[in-house]
Amino acid sequence: MLKSLSSGEEKEEKEEKEEKEEKEEKEEKEEKEEKEEKEEKEEKEEKEEKEEKEEKEEKEEKEEKEKKEEKEENEGKEEKEEKEEKEEKEEKEEKEEEKDEEEEKEEEEEEERYKGKRRRKEFSTKKKRRG
Repeated sequence: MLKSLSSGEEKEEKEEKEEKEEKEEKEEKEEKEEKEEKEEKEEKEEKEEKEEKEEKEEKEEKEEKEKKEEKEENEGKEEKEEKEEKEEKEEKEEKEEEKDEEEEKEEEEEEERYKGKRRRKEFSTKKKRRG
């Protein structure tokens, strides 16, 4: 009877030990799974952060490039406008000079005609006096 009791106790202890081992294995397995899930989640978050950072950098680079192109375009426009204004001014000055030269030439011709008329008149009056 004692032996059967002790074998019953042994059986019970054995079952308890197996249950305890199973429980520990189950807990270890759950911990391992939780750890893996946590690591996967962290990796995913890191990957997402990295992608967001890259997208942000690309966007900033694109904006900088567009700003630079716009600035260059504006500078080009300004230079072009300044050049056109300068050319227009020079053209206007040339026309003014031509106009002034033309007027001066006309005045000289007018003076020459006037002098010519006076000379002819003087000559004809001298001729009349002599005659």
